[in-house]
Amino acid sequence: MIKRERYLQTLRNYKDKDVIKVVTGIRRCGKSTLLELFRQELLTNGIANENIQAINFEMPEYTNTLDWREIYNDIKSKLSSNSKNYIFLDEVQNIPEFERLANGLYVNKNVDLYITGSNAYFLSSELATLLTGRYIEVKMLPLSFAEYITAFDSNKTTSAYFFDYLKYGSFPYVADLLATNTAEIDKYLTGIYDTVLYKDILAKLQPEDATKIENVTRFMFSNIGSITSPSKISNTLTSMNQKISHPTVDVYLKTLTDSFVLYRASRYDIKGKKLLQTLDKYYTVDTGLRRMILGKNDTDDRGHVLENIVYLELLRRNDQVWIGKEGVNEIDFVVQTVEGYTEYYQVAETMIGEEVRTREIRPLDNISDHNPKYIITTDDGEYSYNGIRQVNVVEWLLESH
Repeated sequence: MIKRERYLQTLRNYKDKDVIKVVTGIRRCGKSTLLELFRQELLTNGIANENIQAINFEMPEYTNTLDWREIYNDIKSKLSSNSKNYIFLDEVQNIPEFERLANGLYVNKNVDLYITGSNAYFLSSELATLLTGRYIEVKMLPLSFAEYITAFDSNKTTSAYFFDYLKYGSFPYVADLLATNTAEIDKYLTGIYDTVLYKDILAKLQPEDATKIENVTRFMFSNIGSITSPSKISNTLTSMNQKISHPTVDVYLKTLTDSFVLYRASRYDIKGKKLLQTLDKYYTVDTGLRRMILGKNDTDDRGHVLENIVYLELLRRNDQVWIGKEGVNEIDFVVQTVEGYTEYYQVAETMIGEEVRTREIRPLDNISDHNPKYIITTDDGEYSYNGIRQVNVVEWLLESH
């Protein structure tokens, strides 16, 4: 079981605090395992087993248990009145009016509540309204490379593991399959995609939307890291005899981001210090899922895949991640760190060649402030250009944070 230390530390920090801990992320990214690891810590630290209740609403026995009151009464009947109770509710969005269940448990002062959900929609609906100021969201992604590499016994080079990471992706069970049966990986990824499509996406749409949303998904996966807009997507698909309206594309993109299949990066005007409202970029939650859907091999479009990996790692490490605009120049990423500082990042597969170096360095060099600037590349070694730090992607991914 891979230890997810960054997320565990967040749960430790909020343990016994007067907020609901809400862990969100795509299905199979490790939310249930995280809660199990945390429950094991509670037991190790002296919390009695009878003071812990855990329910996974994906389990068959809860298929027909749809009344939140029944679940609430069952949990409450087992609460200890003399000590703290730790309640874990997995995939709680499967229960209609789950927000009433969460609120009912929250108001019990001897309850510390942890819930997970695989769709951001439930945080933008009644839960946010009913529990404003009462919850903290823990946004979970599949494995970072630093987490991923701990699953293996080092019988390959770190670089070899990294290219496996690019190809097969970062879902925790994929790391297990890579060590035992690579032939099953695409079958497993197909299962994840189908589950998300039918349980998290089409549940909010209509069955007849299935083909259209798959077309949009394929388009977005083919264009990760490219500036796009709903009208551009609509026009392109319509020209390919896949007619779809601009407003419908808008709805689909919202649904895909709510389901954590895609992440949207807004544009940030560095000089004007403001967010722009148009021409966003989108990145996929997992590069293996993208490869499986598109049928690409692991060397196709590696520059954009590398950019996607860097984007996800920046999301793990920082408060905000945007794409940058500096005059006519584009900066791959502008981040606001947890401490409130600004950093700039360019991503390039290689910096070999004078023309390439000039192209990648110029946008960063033109930024007049003195915030840290980085170029992330697959090239070996570390270099500096007018204070711009070039670092190898594998070494950067394994840096302690």
